[in-house]
Amino acid sequence: MGEDEDLEIAIRMSMQQVDDVVTGDAYADSGESMTRRRELMAAAAEKRMAAAAVISPSPSPAAVDKGKEVKSRELSVEEANELFVMVFGSEVSKGILARWCNQGIRFSSDPVTSMGLVQHEGGPCGVLAAMQAFVLKYILFFSDELKEVPSVPNRGLGSSSKSQPVPSFDFASLSEGVKLRALVRSMGEILFSCGGNRNAVIATMTIPGNGSEDEAFVRSLEGLSIESALDLQKVLRVETYTSRTTALQRLEANIHLFQSRVGALLFLISALLSRGLDLVQSDRDDPSLPLVTAPFGHASQEIVNLLLCGEAVPNVFDGRMDLGGGMFLKGISRNVEVGFLTLLESLNFCKVGQFLKTPKWPIWVVGSESHYTVLFALDPSIQNENELEGRETQIRKAFDAQDQSGGGGFISGDGLHQVLRETNIKLPQQKVEQLSNTDFIVWSEFWQVILDLDKSLGGLKDSSGLMGKKVFELYHFNGIAKSDLSGSQVNYGGETPLQKPRLTKLRVSVPPRWTPEEFMADVKVSSTSSSAGESSGNNAEVSKPEPSQHAPLVDCIKTRWARAVCTWSGDPPSIV
Repeated sequence: MGEDEDLEIAIRMSMQQVDDVVTGDAYADSGESMTRRRELMAAAAEKRMAAAAVISPSPSPAAVDKGKEVKSRELSVEEANELFVMVFGSEVSKGILARWCNQGIRFSSDPVTSMGLVQHEGGPCGVLAAMQAFVLKYILFFSDELKEVPSVPNRGLGSSSKSQPVPSFDFASLSEGVKLRALVRSMGEILFSCGGNRNAVIATMTIPGNGSEDEAFVRSLEGLSIESALDLQKVLRVETYTSRTTALQRLEANIHLFQSRVGALLFLISALLSRGLDLVQSDRDDPSLPLVTAPFGHASQEIVNLLLCGEAVPNVFDGRMDLGGGMFLKGISRNVEVGFLTLLESLNFCKVGQFLKTPKWPIWVVGSESHYTVLFALDPSIQNENELEGRETQIRKAFDAQDQSGGGGFISGDGLHQVLRETNIKLPQQKVEQLSNTDFIVWSEFWQVILDLDKSLGGLKDSSGLMGKKVFELYHFNGIAKSDLSGSQVNYGGETPLQKPRLTKLRVSVPPRWTPEEFMADVKVSSTSSSAGESSGNNAEVSKPEPSQHAPLVDCIKTRWARAVCTWSGDPPSIV
C-alpha cells in the first residue's frame, strides 16, 4: 500500500466516529487493528507535516490545493437521513425548515452595527451568535492579522495573545475585507475545534446545471426546497481538510454560498460533520431528541456548545456530574476562547461553570428562553480577578465540589467542614453551629458569614469598604432586527422606527461587599443616627453607588459579577 493510500485511509478513519480516547473502551478495536490504525495515523501525521512545510503562506484564495485533501464527496442516503433526523427529528414542520433554509451569514449594513451578523427571524440565532462571538474576537483582539490576506501561523487560528485593552472602537470604520477575513477565520477556528484540531469538514451545495463560484448559482438557490433528507442528499457535497491554510482558502472561495439563504444551515452541517455524527450523539445525554427544538425551531444548547467548545454536550457546568450507577451528565470539559451566560441561571434552572463564565477573551454568548445574543468588552483585564474575586473563586470552587444538588447552591454539614479545611477558614464554633442548624448550608448565607469574618481568620471583612470595587464597560449586540426609536425615518404617514440590529453600551459598577439594597439600608441607618451628621451624610453620598437600571440582561451579567450595577443610555438592551 502506497503512502497516498495510507494517508487517505487514515483520514477516513479520522472521519469515523471511533475514537477510543473520547468515547471509551466500549468502542475499542482488537489489538492488531488498533496497532495498524495507529501506524496509519502516525504516517498520515508525518505526511501532513511535510506537506504543510511547503505550502505557500498566502496563495490566491481560489488556488486551493486539493492534492493534500480528501476530494469532494456526496453523502450516502443513510448518512443524509441520519444527519437530517439528528438536526430536525423525524417530524419537522415546514415553518421550522423555512427558518433554517432562509438565513444567510451576512454583516449588518447599518454603520453602527457593521461588525454584527444580522438575523432575519427566530431559529438559527444560536449558530449566528456563536459565530458572532468569534468574529468579535478577531476584530477586537487580532485586528493586525486581518489587515492582509490571512496566512495561518503554526500556532493555529486565533491563538496569539493581545492582552492590551482596545481603548475604543469605531465599528463603522471596518472595511469589508477585514470583516470577511474575521468571518473566515472564525469559521475555520470553529470547524477545526469541532474536528479535534485534526480536520475540518466544509459542506457546500451543487445544483445540476449551475456552477458553484458565481452569483448565478446563489440565485439558483432561491428555488431550492429542502423538506427531507433526500432533498438534502441530492445537493450536499462535503470536503475534509487537514490543512488550516487550504481550509481557509476554501471557506473564502465559497463565502458567497455561506452568505446565501442556506448559509447558517450549511455551517451547522459543517460543524456536525467535522465533529462526526457518532461523536455528536455520544456527546449528548439524550441523542433521541432533535438538535433543533420544537415548536419554534430554536438551536439547542448542544448546538451552541458544539460551536463554542467543539463538543455537543447539553449542559453548561464544568466537567461531568456523576449520578451514580454508571450514569453521568456531560458538561464543558476545558477552557474556552469565548464564553456563555444565560438568563436561566438567574432563575435557578441551571449553573454555568467557570469554563464558560471566564473564557480567554471577554466575549459571551447570552442565552434567554428563546434567543441568543452577544455580550463583550474591549478590555480583557475585566476578566482579571481582584483580591475579593480571587478568594471568592477559591471558596466557591471548594463549595461547589461538595454540592451534590446539581448546582442548587447548598451543601451538607459534613461538606461544610470539608470546605473550611480546604480553604483554611477558621470559623468560630458558634458560627459553625449557627450554619449547621438546618440540614443544608446555602451558599448565600455561607458567603455572608465569610464577608463578615476577619481576614486573619480566612474571611474577607474589609473595614475600608473598597476591596473588590471595579468599574468597566460592556457592549451588548442583538443581531435580530429591532425597532430603534432613536433612529426613526420619516414617511408620508409619519415617523416609522427603523428596523435594525441593536448595539448597547453599558457601564458596569461592581460594589465591593454589599448588594445595593444592603448599602441603602446602611446609608439610611447612618444618616438617621446622626442629627448633626452633615459630614457623615456627605461621606455616605461619596460612597453611594449610582442608581441601577434593570433589564433581563442585567440578571445575566449578575451571574458573572454578582453585585453588578448597570446603567445605559437610550432603549434598554434586549435579549429576546
